[in-house]
Amino acid sequence: MMGINLFQILNGLTFAALIFIVASGFTLILGLLRIVNLAHGALYLIGGLAGYSAAKASGSFVVGALAAMALVAALGAVLDRGLLSFVRGVELRQVLLTLGVAFILNDISLVIWGGDTFSVPVPEALRGAMWIGGVMYPKYRIFVLVLGLLVFAALWLLLNKTRLGALIRAGVDDPEMVEAMGINIRRVFLGTFMLGAALAGLGGVVGGAFLTLYPSADAEILVFSLAVVIIGGRGSLVGAALGALLVGLLNAIGQVMFPELAYFVIFGPMALLLAFRPLGLFGRAA
Repeated sequence: MMGINLFQILNGLTFAALIFIVASGFTLILGLLRIVNLAHGALYLIGGLAGYSAAKASGSFVVGALAAMALVAALGAVLDRGLLSFVRGVELRQVLLTLGVAFILNDISLVIWGGDTFSVPVPEALRGAMWIGGVMYPKYRIFVLVLGLLVFAALWLLLNKTRLGALIRAGVDDPEMVEAMGINIRRVFLGTFMLGAALAGLGGVVGGAFLTLYPSADAEILVFSLAVVIIGGRGSLVGAALGALLVGLLNAIGQVMFPELAYFVIFGPMALLLAFRPLGLFGRAA
């Protein structure tokens, strides 16, 4: 029984790491840029499929991940400059616009890759299992957990210890003052949007290796990302990490103990939390 419990806890932690990678990009775009990007899940799917094709063609997982991040970052730039610039500051229009973009990207993925299920090939060094606490556990999932921790550390350092992070935070609070100092804040925001989109692409490749990629995968990962951001609080990286941890563990526990109530186990506590803390655990008023 102890082995089974440890196995499920590890499953929850590794799933939490994956959804944090995706949700961290979502919280950058939503929390810092005030853009409701419901195409984030579609960017995850497109990135995963593009990374799958690149990895298969090159034989390298790293090449697939880099190709996915580059492609999705470019799509993010087109979305931000080409479409979202016309609805800046109007959240309802952003919702409708990005939802439409998500449908378009889904159709494009069906045309190019069809409706089959794909699995990104795992590097040889990460195949197989290893002993952890008396249980055999897949090496690749441990890699995902470590990658999630590295992404959190890198983003925290970027936002809190660099000049770029200070510019982003200042631009959110007072963009006119930043512009008056001679800094092109729109270029900074564009880079932030591209970074958030690239994280969705990275998540698509990483998640595509053990969750697989299929036509509705974008909607599922978007729902989990929304839950993470709502629980943690908009714009909080620490909140996103804690929200991902809670969602990942609740998802693992719910699937084992209450399979018929798996979604309720996640979204029931979320609804209860919002009743007492509408801004989430670490959210603050805009």
